Amino acid sequence: MEARIVQLPFRGGPAVGIETDRIVVERLVLHDEALAAWLRAQPADDHTILVERALRIGLTAIQSVGVTLNVDAVRSEFDRLAESQRAMTERAAETLEQTLRANFADGDGRLPRTLETFLGDRGKLQATVRELFDPARKDSALGRLATMLETYFDGDASRLATLLDPTRSGSPLHDFRAEIAAGFKSLEERLVAFQAAGAARASERAKSAAKGGDFEDLVEGLLGEVARGAGDLLDRTVNDIGSTLKSKKGDFVLTLNPGLTRGAEVRIVVEAKDRAISAPAMRAELRDAKANRDAAVGLVVFTPAHAPGGVAPFDVRGDDVWCVLDPDAPEPALFEAAVRLARFLALASLAARDAEVDTLTVGAALTGIREQLDQIRNLKSQLTSIGNATKAVWTGLDTMRNGVIEQVARAEAAIRTAG
Repeated sequence: MEARIVQLPFRGGPAVGIETDRIVVERLVLHDEALAAWLRAQPADDHTILVERALRIGLTAIQSVGVTLNVDAVRSEFDRLAESQRAMTERAAETLEQTLRANFADGDGRLPRTLETFLGDRGKLQATVRELFDPARKDSALGRLATMLETYFDGDASRLATLLDPTRSGSPLHDFRAEIAAGFKSLEERLVAFQAAGAARASERAKSAAKGGDFEDLVEGLLGEVARGAGDLLDRTVNDIGSTLKSKKGDFVLTLNPGLTRGAEVRIVVEAKDRAISAPAMRAELRDAKANRDAAVGLVVFTPAHAPGGVAPFDVRGDDVWCVLDPDAPEPALFEAAVRLARFLALASLAARDAEVDTLTVGAALTGIREQLDQIRNLKSQLTSIGNATKAVWTGLDTMRNGVIEQVARAEAAIRTAG
């Protein structure tokens, strides 16, 4: 239904009054069933506000008509300016085309005529080139170059042949040939010696394997026994690249039982050394191995022939454990004590961050371990000086060995990391 406004007659003046800052509308009626229904559905307090807003929006829309007319006038002016600019552009393009034709047109242009004079078949450049590079003329540049090349490169009597002939005693390559021959002879002698040494080492390795097996295999077997008893996980990583780029440091990785670490991954890296290495170099290698395998503690196992002084049977150096294992007469109890000591240090490093640690008990346990190790060293020294192993000394060694294991167990019990 179309809305329409009906003005009712009233006494006292017009229906719409305009003052300085306001418009007064009296007795205005709008007939529209849909709008009346919508307005009736709104809150009664909002009716006056909605009607006032509708009147304001309508007057603003009517006012914008005048602005549209102004926009049309501006558009017309811009069209006139664009047409003027187009005519000016056409005249400039025509002038540019005439200039380009006068300078670059085929045949008649200034540039083609100039290029033909210098670069054409009968031009000045062609004549100069024929004069300089005519091979039939001896005085041309090409003729002189051919004569010079013949002197240096043509035939066995040329200068180049004389310089490059290694059989001529006066040539530079003659002495070089003698030096190369001497170098190859020396290299051959070294290769023969290296091959002989390799064969000797292979023979020694075969003999060692026949006696007691490979040292790394022995260490792996003993580590496996300890890991199974403690619920740990053992990985042989001697050929695996670790966290460090292209680094394979760390022969074995022992991951502790997660039940002891509250789910945290605590690792011990193990190095098996059956070759000579200095103590500083070993400390640096253990540091790199721990970084490469994300391990908290390092354990290095030496053969008796390659162990540094003061390590046997095992020792705590810094945050790592160093021990000695004899391939011909291994002592599993001492090796287990060294591994359990490394496990204790790893658990202690975790407990220091995440749990309550009885520092007095731990310190006392470490002190007891060191005292037991000192007594073992003293008894070993006595055996060496006396030369004959007495029953009392061997009994003392067994007592010390058991004491070390008890101190390690006491230290492990001092750490409360279980969940």
